[in-house]
Amino acid sequence: MTDAVIALKDVSLTLGQGASTVHVLGNVSLEVMRQETTGIVGPSGSGKSTLLMVIAGLERVDAGTVTVAGERLTGKSEDQVAAFRGRAIGIVFQSFHLIPNMTALENVAVPLELAGRPDAFRTAEQELAAVGLKERLSHYPGELSGGEQQRVAIARALAPAPSILIADEPTGNLDQATGRQIADLIFRTAEERGTTLVLVTHDPALALRCRRQVRMRSGRIEAVEAALAAAQ
Repeated sequence: MTDAVIALKDVSLTLGQGASTVHVLGNVSLEVMRQETTGIVGPSGSGKSTLLMVIAGLERVDAGTVTVAGERLTGKSEDQVAAFRGRAIGIVFQSFHLIPNMTALENVAVPLELAGRPDAFRTAEQELAAVGLKERLSHYPGELSGGEQQRVAIARALAPAPSILIADEPTGNLDQATGRQIADLIFRTAEERGTTLVLVTHDPALALRCRRQVRMRSGRIEAVEAALAAAQ
């Protein structure tokens, strides 16, 4: 028996048709263990973000199997995958993706309300306090700094208590100091909650904080190795 919370086997994905066909992922197999931190690295266009989207069920594969938190996503309907994602996977994007006409509190409460949680706003308030935004509940995204917006996005991702947190270049739109604070928050929170963390990054220092690094090139996994910093 394996303790893998994420298991991809012989996964391939092609986008476009005819002359514009692009083989984004080719025969990718990967296992991520429960509570592990994994950094996905590689040059632009190597398939890193697409691999994350496959894990999250936001991209359908052409071949192979995708099993996440004991659920086989391949073969499920869009609605089934969306329902699963809502309870099991939190996602943090580079561009925050906050709803501009909603307050920080409302942004975090949205996924909880969609899940029918009666405690949506109370939980949202607790999550915002946990990321240091207790005094910013009623502020709109346009009234928040980039770092504060990313904190709201992290609170939103963690509010449903997912077992897996996926982060796609979470510090990419932030200055170095703010990015370091956000990285500290993500890693600390994942450790405290026992959350499996998978992130894509171009930042070598951030990748080294993960227990393992998955190196990609041209849609394939080139190497999987232990990160030196994590081993120290």
